[in-house]
Amino acid sequence: MARYTGPKTKKARSFGEAIYGPDKYFERRKFPPGQHGTSRKRKQRSDYAVQLTEKQKAKYIYGVLERQFRGTFERATAKHGVTGEWLLKLLEARLDNVVFRIGLARTRSGARQLVSHKHILVNGIVSNSPSHQLRPGDVISVRGKSQSMDVIKDSVANRSPESRRYTWLEFSPDKLEGRFIEYPTRDMIPEKINEQLIVELYSK
Repeated sequence: MARYTGPKTKKARSFGEAIYGPDKYFERRKFPPGQHGTSRKRKQRSDYAVQLTEKQKAKYIYGVLERQFRGTFERATAKHGVTGEWLLKLLEARLDNVVFRIGLARTRSGARQLVSHKHILVNGIVSNSPSHQLRPGDVISVRGKSQSMDVIKDSVANRSPESRRYTWLEFSPDKLEGRFIEYPTRDMIPEKINEQLIVELYSK
């Protein structure tokens, strides 16, 4: 399965949430996509369907493929603590997610592209792996010759207020440099994901 590149509003409507962030088109049409629109009666879903939907939602939010998601879950189970919380912590520690969170890109897909095209450094070394797992203390910066790119300058100049509230991250707009301070606690992660449903799904 390849990453989803279709209409984001349509996908958000299928989950009933603006999973990709504020979306004026979603606000206008919050009902599920399809020719029957609001007239379609929704059947009561099984526990499995609810759990599967939650996993799919998490995958689309973070832009992770099934194999990567399963691997992240397995690493989370090996950690000491609550598996569901560690799953989200590891997803938040992905390089593409952190590049997005600190404001070097406006979307996670845009952040993934910056990393893949070798515009981002981790501790001074080029990393072209969006799934690169950061550790507390790691420094994320923009490669010297990439610092003049309009897409990066525009993203930094228009950073969302939310990007300044992530206390587990530091960012210096002047240096185009950030730091992954620590793994966030669950209450710091703003994504509306019921991670326990995902744990129950994989525990079957």
